[in-house]
Amino acid sequence: MIVITAPTGQIGSKLVPAVLRHSEPVRLIVRDPGKLPAEVRERAEVVVGSHRDRDVLEHALDGADALFWLMPAAPTASSPYEAYVSASIPGADAVVRHAVPRVVVISALGRGSQIYAGHISASHAMEDLFRSTGAHVRALELPSFMDNILRQVASIRNGVVSGTIPPDFTMPWIATKDIAALAAGYLLDHTWTGQDPVEVLGGEDLSYRDIAGILSDVLGSPVRYEAGERAAVEQFLVGRGFSEAMARSVVDMDRAGERGINNAIPRTAENTTQTTFRAFAEEAIAPVLV
Repeated sequence: MIVITAPTGQIGSKLVPAVLRHSEPVRLIVRDPGKLPAEVRERAEVVVGSHRDRDVLEHALDGADALFWLMPAAPTASSPYEAYVSASIPGADAVVRHAVPRVVVISALGRGSQIYAGHISASHAMEDLFRSTGAHVRALELPSFMDNILRQVASIRNGVVSGTIPPDFTMPWIATKDIAALAAGYLLDHTWTGQDPVEVLGGEDLSYRDIAGILSDVLGSPVRYEAGERAAVEQFLVGRGFSEAMARSVVDMDRAGERGINNAIPRTAENTTQTTFRAFAEEAIAPVLV
């Protein structure tokens, strides 16, 4: 039995079909089953509720052989540690109670960097929480998601992609479909042991200027990069309902990114995934805009 949290999110919505192509039984924890495709509801067992909830986890992890754990950031949390670590304690407790043998955790690059990075630092602490259960753990430590550029579709339509990183600063990027494929491989494999991190650099290293250039080529119209002020981003997020601590945590990720938290690991064939940003733009961005 494979248990998957956050099955309707960026990663989960791609992970679930990948796992369902195999014969393993699958159980999904989801707040709103209506967001699941009909064929998924027919094939998988569905537990309705939040994976922050002890009672939900008590049912969902009964008889589980593997758990996929992704904790979405809670924008109103009092700190990133509340959002990732405190919120995951019921999950860790349930792993212990039900002796779940294997856990795949979504985390971030930069572990051991001694750079505070908001959400990223809290995700590293969340990894340790699950390691403390004694389960076999694979923490997928990941860079920035290409898919997050989709949040800027309206701006890109007007020829602008924005961020707070300097325009020529290069860093690794990954497509969430590649994360889903990697996670599926670990969930379906019953042989791995230990608690090793899996550091993944995604398809390629790019600057925001590179991203703007690729978007210009793919879309056939000019797109430029505009670097924004971090203080303004923080204020914007607070205006959108984020707590001050979580808005600051988002900006702290960018500060850490500029300090190189994602750039410490040398790129190899083993930690490079398939999808380039050009392929992602052609597949996911252009159909929305062209």
